[in-house]
Amino acid sequence: MSLAVCLLFDPEGDRVIREIWTRLEGEGVPTLLTHTHGRHLPHLSYAVAVHWELAAVREWIAALPDAGGFSVEFHGMLAFSRGRTALAASVTAEVARRQEVVAAALQDAGADLHRHYARGAWVPHVSLATRAKEAQLPLVARAVSDALPLTVRVASAALIDSGTGQRWPLAGIP
Repeated sequence: MSLAVCLLFDPEGDRVIREIWTRLEGEGVPTLLTHTHGRHLPHLSYAVAVHWELAAVREWIAALPDAGGFSVEFHGMLAFSRGRTALAASVTAEVARRQEVVAAALQDAGADLHRHYARGAWVPHVSLATRAKEAQLPLVARAVSDALPLTVRVASAALIDSGTGQRWPLAGIP
């Protein structure tokens, strides 16, 4: 599958996003709550590697300075191909710069990045539905609009294998 550098939220932010997932699941819209191994966490991915060597990635990411937590605001939703929907994250220029540093570190570690996480191509988002049908998009839009505006706090970071849910917490937030 893939290995992501994920930003994880404080308990309140985690709870609110899980509530959106639960509401959507109740409407029959598949979310990360039940996707694949069912161990997904609400998160914002800085970068996603499709090919990697774990030890090298861990070494390069661990060498990055701890830049600390920050708030992320959401004011809308995104609809991607194949029925994927997400909360659209509004980030500062500083957070975008941090993402580019993380993406460069993964590349320096020999990892191949997914094209949507390459420097200059990042679309910051928090995944909601994994396979929403066209007729279900209004349900997603209603669930999202009922939760907006939303501000969550990034409280920690981890490397997460999307195929297994295995995670390696990071000492700081790059």
